[in-house]
Amino acid sequence: MSLNTPRTRRPTIYDVARSAGVSPSLVSLVLQNPSKVSEKRREAVRAAMSELGYRPSRAATTLASSQTKSIGLVIDDFRNPWFVDLLRGIESVLSPHGYQVTLADSRPGENRITEAVDGLLSMHVEGLVIAAEPSESMMAGAWVPAVVAGWRNGVPAGAGLITNDDDGGGRMAAEHLIGLGHTRIGHLSGFGGAAAHRREGFRGRILEAGVEVRIAGESHGTSEEDGYAAACWVLDHHPDTTALFAANDTMALGALAAAKARGLSVPAELSVIGYDNSPLAKSRYLDMTSVDNRSDIVGSGVASALLARIQDPTLEPERKLIEPDLIVRGTTARVSG
Repeated sequence: MSLNTPRTRRPTIYDVARSAGVSPSLVSLVLQNPSKVSEKRREAVRAAMSELGYRPSRAATTLASSQTKSIGLVIDDFRNPWFVDLLRGIESVLSPHGYQVTLADSRPGENRITEAVDGLLSMHVEGLVIAAEPSESMMAGAWVPAVVAGWRNGVPAGAGLITNDDDGGGRMAAEHLIGLGHTRIGHLSGFGGAAAHRREGFRGRILEAGVEVRIAGESHGTSEEDGYAAACWVLDHHPDTTALFAANDTMALGALAAAKARGLSVPAELSVIGYDNSPLAKSRYLDMTSVDNRSDIVGSGVASALLARIQDPTLEPERKLIEPDLIVRGTTARVSG
């Protein structure tokens, strides 16, 4: 078989052995323990692999070594761009150790996240990252270490927790708007642990300042549509509102749409601040003020904690808070008038 020969099937270890002039067992040894093979034969095998386009079977390697080098990541919504930086942070730590991340999208619901976790465990992942609202039964019978990424409405028994300080971030958003002279501020919230902590941090600082609390959407989701609906409620019931703080950047995008539908200029007539400092907020077009939840740092912390427990199962689960930061851009300004 050559580069000019059309390929009608996937090359096998036998094709590599035949091309390199060695036995299939020696090819297998090169794949699993190359230091035991002479340099000349090792190079011959690798040259044959390159020419044939051979890719080792990950499943076969797993069976041979009893390691999958795979970590499962459960998220609750692919549409939320917060997970982009989280995944980047996780992979920055895992990749140098040869680990790959397998994603599972659970969406809201106890059965969905249990199914997602079961699916990952059936693939024999060596650890789990939970970036979704956990259920009581999701880790039943699981022996792999797990770390929860971000505040949730509970942490499974035996799991670690690495999260942004959402209470502090909520206070930070309130402090920023109060400092700009806003006293009629609305908050677009939702269900889930992260939203609850951001809400309480925001509410506490607003009450300290003697400002009226205008909160909408506590029992709903945190999508763009949810943000739009919550912003519409605040602006319709409190038309004198001069600023909105959204529980995440996706909801803030809905708030911008609600402002546009009402002919409100941002930030001249209405300041809008999001949370997560996601790619949405960073885009030059939106230029959105946002609280940076340092999700890349959360991700690298999660991966480091998970690796440590894989290497030493006797370690206690780690719990750690990451300090947020405020990124001021073009959607917030000093109150006019």
